[in-house]
Amino acid sequence: MNDTQGQAPANLAEISFEDALRELEGIVTSLERGDVSLDDAITAFERGTALKAHCQARLEEARMKVEQIRLPTDGSPPGESAPFSVDG
Repeated sequence: MNDTQGQAPANLAEISFEDALRELEGIVTSLERGDVSLDDAITAFERGTALKAHCQARLEEARMKVEQIRLPTDGSPPGESAPFSVDG
């Protein structure tokens, strides 16, 4: 677990999607190898769960932004886009 600690900010609001995914992959690899103590495995699992939720939220935000783009029927580039709102 130590190879993922300290590489990324603990606050998920400050971590990019790519960094969160990289840290999550490191946690999974470490847990799969079984080279961590039980306490470290529990801590890693908790961090991994938080990272997964963070990644899912960022992907959903990106999906919503893409859906807001209005494509003209003639296939030309969009002339406008609707503002994105997290609230729906």
